[in-house]
Amino acid sequence: MAATVEEQMVVKAIREECPWESLPKRLQSTLHTKEEWHRRIVDYCIRKRLQWNTCFARRVCREGEYYEEMMRYLRRNLALYPYHLADYICRVLRISPFRYYCDILFEAMKNEQPYDSIPNFTAADALRLTGVGRNEFIDIMNKCRSKKLMWKLNKSIAKELLPTQPVDFPIDPWWGVCLVNFTIEEFKKLSEEETATIDKICKEEANSYVLFDPKVIDGLYKRGLVYFDVPVYPDDRFKVSRLEGFVSNKDQSYEDPIEELLYAVFVVSSANATVAELAATLQADLYQLQAAASFACRLGWAVKLMDADSVLEDTPTFPSNILSDDEEGSNASINSEKSGQQLLSVDAGPRKISGTAHVGLVVDANVTSYLMMGSLSPGLKSHAVTLYEAGKLGDSCIAELCSDLASLEGKKFEGVLEEFANHAFSLRCFLECLQSGGVSTNENIDKASEAKLPTRSLQDNVTAHLTKINIEDTAEDGPDELSQWNHSDLNSDGNMVTSSTTLLESREGMARNDVEGSGTTQLDGSTDINVVKTKRKYKVDILRCESLASLPPATLERLFLRDYDIIVSMVPLPSSSVLPGPSGPIHFGPPSYSSMTPWMKLVLYTAGNCGPLSAVFMRGQRFRLLPEPLAGCEKALIWSWDSSVVGGLGGKFEGNLVKGNLLLHCLNSVLKQSAVLVQPLSINDLNASGNLVTVDIPLPLKCDDQSIASVIAQTNLPQEQVLNLSSVLKDLSSKFELSTLGYLRLLRLHRLTESDKSHPENGSYEWVPLSLELGIPLFSPKLCERICERVVVSGILQKEDLTEHYDVMQTVWRRLRELCSEYQATGPVAKLFNKRGSSKDLPRVLINNISGRWNPVNDPSVPSEHERLSLAGRQRCRTEVVGFDGTFIRSYALAPEHEEATTKAMSKEQSSVHDGKPDKEDADSKDVVLPGVNLIFDGAELHPFDISACLQARQPLWLIAEASAASSTMA
Repeated sequence: MAATVEEQMVVKAIREECPWESLPKRLQSTLHTKEEWHRRIVDYCIRKRLQWNTCFARRVCREGEYYEEMMRYLRRNLALYPYHLADYICRVLRISPFRYYCDILFEAMKNEQPYDSIPNFTAADALRLTGVGRNEFIDIMNKCRSKKLMWKLNKSIAKELLPTQPVDFPIDPWWGVCLVNFTIEEFKKLSEEETATIDKICKEEANSYVLFDPKVIDGLYKRGLVYFDVPVYPDDRFKVSRLEGFVSNKDQSYEDPIEELLYAVFVVSSANATVAELAATLQADLYQLQAAASFACRLGWAVKLMDADSVLEDTPTFPSNILSDDEEGSNASINSEKSGQQLLSVDAGPRKISGTAHVGLVVDANVTSYLMMGSLSPGLKSHAVTLYEAGKLGDSCIAELCSDLASLEGKKFEGVLEEFANHAFSLRCFLECLQSGGVSTNENIDKASEAKLPTRSLQDNVTAHLTKINIEDTAEDGPDELSQWNHSDLNSDGNMVTSSTTLLESREGMARNDVEGSGTTQLDGSTDINVVKTKRKYKVDILRCESLASLPPATLERLFLRDYDIIVSMVPLPSSSVLPGPSGPIHFGPPSYSSMTPWMKLVLYTAGNCGPLSAVFMRGQRFRLLPEPLAGCEKALIWSWDSSVVGGLGGKFEGNLVKGNLLLHCLNSVLKQSAVLVQPLSINDLNASGNLVTVDIPLPLKCDDQSIASVIAQTNLPQEQVLNLSSVLKDLSSKFELSTLGYLRLLRLHRLTESDKSHPENGSYEWVPLSLELGIPLFSPKLCERICERVVVSGILQKEDLTEHYDVMQTVWRRLRELCSEYQATGPVAKLFNKRGSSKDLPRVLINNISGRWNPVNDPSVPSEHERLSLAGRQRCRTEVVGFDGTFIRSYALAPEHEEATTKAMSKEQSSVHDGKPDKEDADSKDVVLPGVNLIFDGAELHPFDISACLQARQPLWLIAEASAASSTMA
């Protein structure tokens, strides 16, 4: 700690340019001598790549000594060439970038370092100038090693194999041409044309490359007599293109502020923002940001936006006429409405979208790795490298990406490649849906607008998808094979697949409801909704969530407010991802980090009063026996509360399906690291293969008969498998708004009534909600296509505002916070049941003897179904506790005084949630809120669950709760 404080004091003193005599005594005693202080000053300035004439080093060393020491430091670390210091290094020291990189390559070869040891930006720039990449480097090293003893004695033979002149590379017309300091001998060797060119460079105020003869300039450059300047001014705008020529080596291990800025520049860059605005967004030094942008333009990774006239001027200006009408409207939307105080506004409310809507599609690194598979399509690799390294794939690349993804159609993929192909098909489908504005294309579209749309309509694209995706349908497997628990395709049985004919008919219906040119249109049979009178256009950027997470929160918020109207997240989204704040853009995805945990399932079950029997257990407990609802199950679903994984259990988006005889061991393993949600299943709940039977319902979904009927038709279920699907969807959509992007997963369970207890085989089946996922599921192309259909039918992307979606997300957020506040370790319920002393000491009244241990002689029904039936049919009470004493399950009602205290505390918590807007700290907090009390959902209601008799060593619950609360506070 002392060393850190002293280091901070040294940095502060250097920035304030304190002489040795003015240093605090503490620093003087640490540095010992004045020479050591001067050495620290020079080292600091070199690490920051500062100009000699503007930094503190000018007072302690000469200019030539400073830059020579800097170049030694850079060569030693294989660092990037300091182009922003070329005025001295290139002009005076005559160290050209080509010569420098040849020295870098020779240094690596001499020390027999692998090519991967060269940092990625250095390797990319060296490849651009010398033509020496990975293969060439390895070839030179092989030739050197073949000489054996000579190579060991004389390492300089590697230098003889390096190029002697720079290779040709593209030069933009606006690049500046600068002269070095000639010697008399070099000047005498100049031709007349070269002399005239040098005179022109010296006399003309403008020195743009376009003003000179390219052949003459090329000859002078290869002899090291001129160098190129890539000027970037505060008012310039540029856009990031694909990272062609990027070398995926290691990141730098040394300090380089410009190189570190490059990654941030790639993510936050926008054609609508000036360099000065980017610096303000990143809170970065403007001079360093200009240097980083200049380097990106030099390597062709960024394109400067300017007109032809500005090339001839000293300070290029950004013209107003280089953007199309749509882009001008986009600029007005972004730069006018989102500037000034509005960028810093924290008022939560629905965002208004004017002009072109800018969308950010957030994906994770897995998607980039799928696209990078060369066996899928070679053309996708450059897009994948750009998305992975830059963290962003701009709108200008999306059409080309979709074209490359289209090349996968008609190919067969098996094994792991099938999962990769699924993501590729889904990505293309949703990108085309966004680019079309979420509307179907037909003959009524304005010709001017039609000319700007993709040549293939969304209708044709989706039809082609269905006919060409080579994922085998297994609909003939029968109702038992309705849905398999398979990660690569969660509904691979074919029941989620709609035939191309059916889809085409639904598309024709959508075309009749096209929102183009109408003010108010009835869609999906629902009430009138407001849509824009002219079709709103969409521009889409793909963002990598890991790159966004690397930005400071304040920078990320400014980026979202400045560049995007809508953010769409993929499903599943990593827990490390960042979510837009309450004042940020509209978000089609998880409203909070709690919604990415099993809390979301409990909110869905309690809001709809429907769901599978579920038990919640606190972290840190250890069972000696399973409580009765779990004891007789055939299999059980386990969901961990966070991303921790123990022995392959936990951390999975789809949960873990474990056998009932292993459940005790699995629970004890996972509970060491995380809280757990467990859902027991009987043998009748599973299909013939022992898997779950599920169906996915695409969203948005309205609470009306026509909308629900169309969704059920899309599932392609046999009539005997529809069961109560219509009623459960209508009930859920009326209690839990589903007007957002995502999908609802339903689980088929075996339903047993009292009359069926003696003959369980007579029971029927029913659908219950299992989970609600908000976002776009790229893992399933079939499901993604159905979500796109729902987007078109609902017209959600063409509404004048998205107030309805905002209200839905606010409702979900409030319900989540309400439930977390009630049952977390510091909530009123947890405080009541986990206080010191046994929970049995609480005065309570017995309501029901629900059941005892299952006896197959007296009760032939399946044990887990027996408990499910007994819990569902019991007498209920508002403040109820369900307990298991090792033999019987009983339900109790709290004594009136405890009931009143608990009710008052819960009401207070709920009122605070309803009265307030989303708290910024709550929105930004990634801390996982763990349950502070054991709970059980009986199929209709959620209640505390007393299982103290089942715990090993009978640990007191108050001790476990206090430990859980303490660990959450420390985290």
